[in-house]
Amino acid sequence: MHPDASLARDRFCYWLEIPTRWNDNDMYGHVNNAMFYEWFDSLVNHYLIREGGHHPIEGATIAVCAESQCRFYREVAFPQSVEGGLRVAHLGRSSVRYEIAIFVAGVDEPAAAGYFVHVFVDRGTRRPVPIPSPIRQALEQLRLTDG
Repeated sequence: MHPDASLARDRFCYWLEIPTRWNDNDMYGHVNNAMFYEWFDSLVNHYLIREGGHHPIEGATIAVCAESQCRFYREVAFPQSVEGGLRVAHLGRSSVRYEIAIFVAGVDEPAAAGYFVHVFVDRGTRRPVPIPSPIRQALEQLRLTDG
């Protein structure tokens, strides 16, 4: 299976370099599939904290994962580095759907791609709340356009 053109590097807005670790490899000699979900989670939360001012430990609002999916295109193995690309496909009142692609450094086609849905909830009640304004503003910067 080959990725489609919508997964080209230039279609992603935010980037994070992620080194692989020795223990990321599984018994088959490549990075275990579960690590890709960890990279998705790290990439999204890195952006929310750095660019949106999110405070996951003490903030009144937290973001919980409601859904995620990953499609794999090529193997990754230690000691390769990967680059995670992030964009926003849908921005609702209390939820956001991110699209993510993981690229081996220097390779144009993604090794994996998928999505991650966050719902913003009140820390105490766990009921959905509007996305906080600073976070919404940061997410607007990652929205997909038709261009």
